[in-house]
Amino acid sequence: MTRVLVVDDEPQIVRALVINLRARGYRVDAAEDGAKALAAAAARHPDVVVLDLGLPDMDGLEVIRGLRGWTRVPIIVLSARHASDEKVDALDAGADDYVTKPFGMDELLARLRAAVRRAEPVAADTDDAVVNTADFTVDLAAKRVGRGGTDVRLTPTEWHLLEVLVRNPGRLVSQQQLLKEVWGPSYRTETNYLRVYMAQLRRKLEPDPARPRYFVTEPGMGYRFEG
Repeated sequence: MTRVLVVDDEPQIVRALVINLRARGYRVDAAEDGAKALAAAAARHPDVVVLDLGLPDMDGLEVIRGLRGWTRVPIIVLSARHASDEKVDALDAGADDYVTKPFGMDELLARLRAAVRRAEPVAADTDDAVVNTADFTVDLAAKRVGRGGTDVRLTPTEWHLLEVLVRNPGRLVSQQQLLKEVWGPSYRTETNYLRVYMAQLRRKLEPDPARPRYFVTEPGMGYRFEG
């Protein structure tokens, strides 16, 4: 069973999420502040975290950074902050998705399912399971990236974006196709997600992120992986 950690200091929201998630077969843990959330994540190892940013003891961004220090668990931010820069900050800190309050339960559950799917291993279906470049190696079967003899830590969303690109070497992958494949059909206009995550991939894998060699932008159209 999928285990969900709900982090929110509003009892009515926690109660609604717990009831709806348990009714759909999820195991649910809850925490009302950042310290308890980090402790619960370390003790219970959830499969996905639903996180409010406005916590009483620390900003939710600190919780994201704390989690990202040791785990790749999908993180869905649930927040009343609507500004675009707030969303970018959360994504840049390592969140996988952002849902604004008030929210529809069906939409949140759909995004939660999508986040869990992105984190699941995908069996290799071709003989070309390993992609080698001069600077890094992508093992599609093992879902591992190596650079300079060490593993590169990617979040589930970073991995899924990388996987779509490297499975289409030399081909232009449109912004809309990437958004649909990585986040889902309801995300076709969220181009800021792509900007943030492509910047993160470049920081982790490109020898010179400011002059990308492997992850090339086609302005106004999409991205291309040049192996």
